[in-house]
Amino acid sequence: MSAASSDRARVAIIGASGYTGGELCRLLLGHPRALVTAVMAKRAAGQRIDEVFPHLRGLLTLQIEAFDADAVAARADVAFAALPHGESALVVAALRARGVITLDLSADFRLHDAAAWAAWYGSKEHPEHPAAALLAEAVYGIPERHRAALRGAGLVAVPGCYPTASILAIAPLLAAGLVSPEGLIIDAKSGASGAGRTPGLATHLPEAAEGVRAYKVGGAHRHTAEIEQELAIAARRDAGALAVTFTPHLLPMTRGILACVYAAPTDAARDAGAYREALVAAYAHEPFIDVLPAGALPDTAHVRGSNRVHVQAVYDARARRVLAIAALDNLVKGASGQAIQCLNAARGWPETLGLGAAPLFP
Repeated sequence: MSAASSDRARVAIIGASGYTGGELCRLLLGHPRALVTAVMAKRAAGQRIDEVFPHLRGLLTLQIEAFDADAVAARADVAFAALPHGESALVVAALRARGVITLDLSADFRLHDAAAWAAWYGSKEHPEHPAAALLAEAVYGIPERHRAALRGAGLVAVPGCYPTASILAIAPLLAAGLVSPEGLIIDAKSGASGAGRTPGLATHLPEAAEGVRAYKVGGAHRHTAEIEQELAIAARRDAGALAVTFTPHLLPMTRGILACVYAAPTDAARDAGAYREALVAAYAHEPFIDVLPAGALPDTAHVRGSNRVHVQAVYDARARRVLAIAALDNLVKGASGQAIQCLNAARGWPETLGLGAAPLFP
């Protein structure tokens, strides 16, 4: 390692061959305090990372290896785990046992309760949580909501993309007591990259290109539990005391999340601008969240490729409903970018390091 790189945190990416792994590589190449020293993935082991992701050609040429916890501990200070639920918990446990700061992009440490994890994510291979003892250590990684807890954290549970958009849209209004926690409805849309890189019929171009479809409706989507957990905290309610109707949709685009959250106001006589002003107050000093001017609405095309979030809140006086909206890139602020922001927060670095790029447009 050169003298110029000796003061940089050494980073390993586990699950480097997926979309979130590739995005971590891309973003970390521009991080002045981090250096990618190892990339690991089961199926792509033996290939170079720029063979798996040709857009990295000439930028990152590390060979992909099979996961080895001792090798990670010897060559990295920090590890990002971008692995499937259940499988990730075992990898994270091995890394934490060796003192490696770990940011987990699966859902294995997002839910505080092991029984809740088993109910939503349990499988034949892992009917119970594989590393339940670590749940108390994990910090839920939305810096705008849990910044203080992230400082010095050794294990960060990086949130899902749908929850990030939904929580950032409505949590400030709940926290301010402006909307009721009863009857919340979340209508959200995602690009196909949210389904991961493994090919599937539902995201095959001829199957998805000319339609918009809802999926996993009626409380069936796993992100429901994560959203309810965090919104209950915002509303100062006990765990399990808040329920939402969450309906996700697949859109024929590659990137993006748009979440529309419908809520009942706690005072129908309140000034209509109070809801947007609550967002302004909550996010006035946040580097990545833009509360749009009154009358402007979030658009996924305006945040693509960036860690930025556009939010807005409006009041429908006729229907007596508040609508809070957020748009973000599901692979950046909804996954890899937020993970890097959490690393920055955990290490006490400026949260914008490695994440300052403007959105891509058109």
